[in-house]
Amino acid sequence: MHLSDKERASIENLLEKIVQEYSQMLDRHSQDLIISNIELFLDYCLRFYDRQFFSRVNLNSDTISKFERLLINYFSSEEAHQNGVPSVEFCAKQLNLSPNYLSDLLKRETGKTTLEHIHYFLIEKAKNSLLNSSDTISGIAFSLGFEYPQHFSNLFKLKTGLSPKEYRHLN
Repeated sequence: MHLSDKERASIENLLEKIVQEYSQMLDRHSQDLIISNIELFLDYCLRFYDRQFFSRVNLNSDTISKFERLLINYFSSEEAHQNGVPSVEFCAKQLNLSPNYLSDLLKRETGKTTLEHIHYFLIEKAKNSLLNSSDTISGIAFSLGFEYPQHFSNLFKLKTGLSPKEYRHLN
């Protein structure tokens, strides 16, 4: 999480109050004060976490572009065939982000999670391959990183409403 010096001081101040309250002689008010300060600490953490998505718009756009480029490069190379469908964790690691942060950022900026983006990219690549090649459906599945063609077919049908075979014969 990105914090300004002032924000960091606020967080540290709250933590000091919690430690101070816990370290002294406990009385009938101690528990309520500790809980209140923990709640306040968590509220500030949520505020600072949420705000970074709005105050870092240019950086967010750069991250989204890097993510899209990552998917393009991954599927343009042999990586998908060799390593399988990229996971959210893999993508986040490549971008030096946590998986949750990447999904939160994408969800806020685009309305879709990281996994939804990966699936969308896979389906678009599959549609293109189904219509513009004579590769078998199994071959397309393997080239996109699926270990089992049935998993590919299930995802394709879930996302498009058609099986890969049905989609191929539309045109």
